[in-house]
Amino acid sequence: MGQPANNFERARLDTLPKHPDIDKFRSAGRLAGSVFLGAFSTQMSGPETIVKMIAREIGSIHPRAIPKIVEAMDQCHSTSLENHLQRYILEQLRSLSHPQPLIIIVDAMDEWQDGPTFIEALALLNLESHVVKFIITDRLNSCTSHLLGIEKVSNSTYALAPISKEAIKSYFEKNLGTVPWVDGRKASPADIEKLTELSGGLPVWASTVIALLSYRFSESPPHEILAEIVASRRQVGGPDDLGELYGKALRRLFPSSNAQSSQTRKYFRRYIGTTLVLQETLTLSDFSTLAGIPLHLTSIIRFTLSALQTRSPPPGSEKMIHPATLLFHLSFLDYVRSTTAENSFAISAFDSHSALGLTCLEQIRSLPPSSLYHNFPLRAIQRYAVKYWLYHVSNGTPRSNNQWSQTEHCLTLQNISAGTQQQWATLFRKSLMLTGDEPRLENGGEEGSVVSTLRKLACWLEESGGDQWAFQVACLEVAVRIDDGDAETWFELGQCYKVRGERMVSLQMFEEAVVAFRRALHLQSDLHLARAKLLGDVAATLRLCYLQNGNQDSLSEAISCSRTALALSPTPHPNRHEHLTTLANSLLDSHARNGDLRILNEVISLRREAFELCPSASHPNYSRSLSNLANALRVLHGLNGNIDALNEAISLHRGALALRPAPHPYRSWSLNNLGYALQCLHECGRDIDVLNEAISLHREALTLRPAPHIHRSTSLINLAHALRLLHEHNGDIDVLDEAISMHREALALCPPPHTERPECLHRFADSLLCQFKQNLAVDVLDEAISVRRELLVFHLPGHRYRARGVNSLVALLKKRCEVTGDDRDSGEIEDLKAELATF
Repeated sequence: MGQPANNFERARLDTLPKHPDIDKFRSAGRLAGSVFLGAFSTQMSGPETIVKMIAREIGSIHPRAIPKIVEAMDQCHSTSLENHLQRYILEQLRSLSHPQPLIIIVDAMDEWQDGPTFIEALALLNLESHVVKFIITDRLNSCTSHLLGIEKVSNSTYALAPISKEAIKSYFEKNLGTVPWVDGRKASPADIEKLTELSGGLPVWASTVIALLSYRFSESPPHEILAEIVASRRQVGGPDDLGELYGKALRRLFPSSNAQSSQTRKYFRRYIGTTLVLQETLTLSDFSTLAGIPLHLTSIIRFTLSALQTRSPPPGSEKMIHPATLLFHLSFLDYVRSTTAENSFAISAFDSHSALGLTCLEQIRSLPPSSLYHNFPLRAIQRYAVKYWLYHVSNGTPRSNNQWSQTEHCLTLQNISAGTQQQWATLFRKSLMLTGDEPRLENGGEEGSVVSTLRKLACWLEESGGDQWAFQVACLEVAVRIDDGDAETWFELGQCYKVRGERMVSLQMFEEAVVAFRRALHLQSDLHLARAKLLGDVAATLRLCYLQNGNQDSLSEAISCSRTALALSPTPHPNRHEHLTTLANSLLDSHARNGDLRILNEVISLRREAFELCPSASHPNYSRSLSNLANALRVLHGLNGNIDALNEAISLHRGALALRPAPHPYRSWSLNNLGYALQCLHECGRDIDVLNEAISLHREALTLRPAPHIHRSTSLINLAHALRLLHEHNGDIDVLDEAISMHREALALCPPPHTERPECLHRFADSLLCQFKQNLAVDVLDEAISVRRELLVFHLPGHRYRARGVNSLVALLKKRCEVTGDDRDSGEIEDLKAELATF
């Protein structure tokens, strides 16, 4: 392994894909012993391809690794992404035995459709940080956006600060020298200072300015464009503020001074709109056909827009038309999608999908008969239409059957023969298969039944594995447009959205699922056997919506649906346990809002019945039923101080934890639940051993919920509370500081209207008050008052905790008056006291 690679191995290495920007990064000195990959595209790079790109660059930096790469090339055909990571990256890096890990930098992860799949696979490397580490940049905040797959990866999150003024100024000084100035009129030092100030530290703003000044076919000379830019008085404060620069640039590139210019603007909108929704790279001719733009104008617009490109097209494809995400910065795409009054270049993604979907359907009509397919293989434009017409039509047409029936898409689809539909279905499946013989799809219904075919395709996509959700939901979305009276199709669509929502923790997906489930429920007769199941799905999904948006109407409807589902599922109905659990969960959420003891007693009764339906520890729902009942009993203790209920809860939680050894997926739940119950027991008897056990359990739970795990905020809140209790016992200021730090992180993870935010605010205010008692710092008291005020926004008049919150705020305001001698809060104090008198 220590010998240089032979020429054969180097030749094999050259067959691996190369990232189009890698030479630029290497020549700029950015690799520095690490691997850097720039922005991805859905068209260029699947996850396995990216792994091979990384392997190629590692081989270029460390030739001793090439034999291992060649070995991986021979043995990794059609294997999993995890196997690719193992064979192409991990094994070769281990063979190098370097004392420090290799750093692999992956830029612009949010622009890569397969990014979540790639991130999830990185869990394989959690224990290999001494060998390799990944640095991933993303416009989204992983702590608040629930980046899909990140909870499985050991990670730390850091905010990227703006580039320093010195760096931006240096960039301008270097690159302004490359601008083709006219008559010696170039940028002055004052211009450079102004540009640096206006940039706000955003490199994309600076690079866009240089691109505009360097565009050689502008009607205005560079010094005039520069003068217009530096005349701006507003500093760029973020990506949204780039709109002013983009607007000025587009007005220069596509002026509307005459009829011909107006026509060009019209085609610009069509061009950029099509590239916004385009899924794969196409030739100029094919793109022109699909977009409905004359070929010569397509070339002109493509060339003109190159002035705003922040990325170079892949080598060898300069004359192709690429999806906009491959060439332009996302801030530019956000601008052209915005519908502000001053944006005359705004694009409707819906309209763009609609137009592209219609032209794709026209291509489907031209498919060759299956008997002629092998003699006349599909053209690239037909292959694109086969794969993506569903996606574009589902995103560019109304869902209502009455509206759908009036669209050209509906009429065109009706005119496609049954034989062509089946031919398309076979070709569609083949387009999504990596290997294997040409598949066949048996006709699952009457001849020409498009809905039947689409449902079968959706089922196949679900069973085939991989992240094919976009195609699966497109099949079902088009199916319900064609036949909106099919309850089973609506149910399948709802399930598709619900599963995706649970993976992404997406309120939008949950809301879409509710709409679909409600439609399916409306189409079912009252006596239909599936009605109880549908009611349960509606209830469970409405509760998921409530947990995201705090909407009381969603929770009330969830409870109503659950009660009906339970009534339709008497013992020994197989789904009774599920309906008992769903109803109890929603009722407990309701109790958390109003503190009604009758509701809590009903929850306990429901959970005892659910537990009785699990006869032994081998039952799949046994440990969950233990935990659920224990939680309800612990809440009962919190309401009325029933110590017997608390002791029973602790016993049940210990039983559940014993059934969930590592790496059980619900172990963190049991650790958290038992820890919190022990905290409650400590507050009853002040037993320090009980508190220490609770803290130990919470710390273990927190390690199992790395950011941005959806339940990390719960563990942070509970551990912080336990640490504050420990501080009260031993006075350790470091313990209190740790608690406050955890509260701050928890608040960042549950922004309004997150249902956990009130609890976090309450505990945080208590901790800040403890800190104030230690250091008497007025700024700490000020923050505690601010937190208490925000809490009252959640606890509006009539809320069970309103009086407690008002009392606490009054006490803090009085304390500030005593400490500062300032009576500025006296008016607010009197108003709050008057409110207390009404309770």
